[in-house]
Amino acid sequence: MSDQKKKNQTPVQQKYQQFASAREEKRPVVKNCIRAFFIGGLICLIGQFIQLFYITFFDFTEKTAGDPTVATLIIISVLLTGFGVYDRFAQFAGAGTAVPVTGFANSVASAAIEHRTEGYVLGVGGNMFKLAGSVIVFGTFSAFVVALIRTLLTQWGGF
Repeated sequence: MSDQKKKNQTPVQQKYQQFASAREEKRPVVKNCIRAFFIGGLICLIGQFIQLFYITFFDFTEKTAGDPTVATLIIISVLLTGFGVYDRFAQFAGAGTAVPVTGFANSVASAAIEHRTEGYVLGVGGNMFKLAGSVIVFGTFSAFVVALIRTLLTQWGGF
């Protein structure tokens, strides 16, 4: 709480804040970080197995197997979100499920499921891209900047 808000509190409110903070459950930060690290790594390991599956059985190269691997992870994440499994898994894993592409797919699918009663256009379409829109714009702008820098370096630097 900010110092300004503490100054404006009555003595009873200050006493209650001290009482509440003394009994507040401490979060196991280190345990949560370790769990997120291993679960995020497990998701990446599953992605690696999927990529090796595409390379082995469908004759993809390492470079061309990336796109279908990401698409498969997204489909799995959306299906698990639809069945209500991903949210329970994310509750346990924390940030480990939020960082990979599966977390992004989960957030988009969750918004679509939550607002489906409002209709497909204004409900699903409108709310699904509230989060996704900013990510897509940032990704597109970043790709443009990187491509521009690479083009300039290629033209002037001879790379």
